[in-house]
Amino acid sequence: MTAASSIHAQFKHDVNMTAAELDRWLQTAESKSVGQDNGDGESIGHHSGRRIVEILRKPQADLTADDEAHMHKVHSYVSRHLAQGPHHAEDVKTSRWRYSLMNWGHDPLKK
Repeated sequence: MTAASSIHAQFKHDVNMTAAELDRWLQTAESKSVGQDNGDGESIGHHSGRRIVEILRKPQADLTADDEAHMHKVHSYVSRHLAQGPHHAEDVKTSRWRYSLMNWGHDPLKK
């Protein structure tokens, strides 16, 4: 297995939302309410979500080195954020923790 196919498989595992689901989510106030602003009024995670939608809609053969680099970034973020878990007092369904993960294409409540 090549490094590119390995990260693609990991990305597909981490990103459990479809391009359409993620695109709809990114339009919500909840999506826009979380994350660190990257200086232009949009959070880093929200911007990442838009990139993820683009990647999900591309044929694997058309993925670029930049796409693969972003896939690595997504894997790192999702892995790290899942390990942190939500705050104990938070309802996971409406938690900022879940909303942040969803901006990165992973809904922890999705089976």
